[in-house]
Amino acid sequence: MSRLTRRDLLLRASAIGCSAAASPLLTPVAFASAPTENRLVVILLRGAMDGLDLVQPYGDPHFAAARPDFAIGPAAGAHDLDGFFSLHPGLGELMPLWQSGELGFAHAVSTPYRNQRSHFDGQDLLEAGTGADRLGGSYEDGWLNRLVQIMPGATRETALAVGREEALILRGAAPSVAWSPASQLGLSPATSDLLGMLYHDDPLFREAFEGAEFYSDLLRGALSDGDMSEDDMMAAMADSISASNSSVTAGSLAGFAAERLRADARIASFSLGGWDTHRGQVNRMGRALRHLSSAITHLRDGLGPDWDKTVVLAMTEFGRTVRQNGSAGTDHGTGSALLLAGGAIRGGRVMGDWPGLGPGDLFADRDLMPTRDVRAYAAWAMAGLFGTEASALESRIFPSLELGADPGLLR
Repeated sequence: MSRLTRRDLLLRASAIGCSAAASPLLTPVAFASAPTENRLVVILLRGAMDGLDLVQPYGDPHFAAARPDFAIGPAAGAHDLDGFFSLHPGLGELMPLWQSGELGFAHAVSTPYRNQRSHFDGQDLLEAGTGADRLGGSYEDGWLNRLVQIMPGATRETALAVGREEALILRGAAPSVAWSPASQLGLSPATSDLLGMLYHDDPLFREAFEGAEFYSDLLRGALSDGDMSEDDMMAAMADSISASNSSVTAGSLAGFAAERLRADARIASFSLGGWDTHRGQVNRMGRALRHLSSAITHLRDGLGPDWDKTVVLAMTEFGRTVRQNGSAGTDHGTGSALLLAGGAIRGGRVMGDWPGLGPGDLFADRDLMPTRDVRAYAAWAMAGLFGTEASALESRIFPSLELGADPGLLR
């Protein structure tokens, strides 16, 4: 196996930056129109969001011991939900939605993806909506596109901020129309985890990537020797990207989606990055959650009265380890949490069967054990919003899915 040079690495990083599965710098904003007044918004949280930090099981006696450096539970500023779970302070502005029943969560969920913990594969499987038997293959369409295919009169449209690829989740054979925004959206909100996401899953790439000067090369646009630390370089790269695209925020993306949903669109999907919290999780998670909070707030405000007919699903490719690592972060895991919002949901509750965090309860002795397929919640939402039949949900839209009992998501 040949060794990558640093120049090769720069070229490869530039090419990978145009891949929807790999890079949070690409922001496909996908829509579909349909003859219904109900609306569905899917927000993809790229980077493996830590559901245990989003909705903290502070009532589990094993949780605090697994994360001694994390602020956990109401005593540390989190918002109590039900006496067992608390909500991370980063979503504190959404507590009025929880109290009004317009915000809820499903815990210990995942896609069928297991063990390999690759962002690339995990995100592809999340958007394709297939079973693990399709892992590593080519995906011709995504589950939202397959939904559009069986909805009479539905069409899809995609606005791309950067690059030429469609979002996989709405890619496919459903009838499409050409459309583009009136103004250039630019790049998505920058995340300092971009290159970290890339090197974890490729040993050759990781080997060449280890030098901190690589970050300096990207920032300065030339090969040179750098003397900054790896974390400083990550932060500098993120600041550079953010400064050049200060007009684009999670809120502006959500506001743009709300505008389209108030017009002809009835289904929308976009991504938020920044969830790969291998180090310094307290700060990184707080920042990412504030972006998510802003997105949901802008959707609610932008939709106005149509918020009452809307379901928002925020989902991620996999979760993170129960135990913290040596860098005050968490590593790639399995089970995570699903966020649900919107005036159409029956919220104010944390759904799902809690598996526990004690000895023998964890997946592979390290991760939150999934107790339900996250696709089932998405499927039940579509059944309630659009009247999609169970047979289509379990076979055509989500192959190999077992719907299970109706969780009663909608009002």
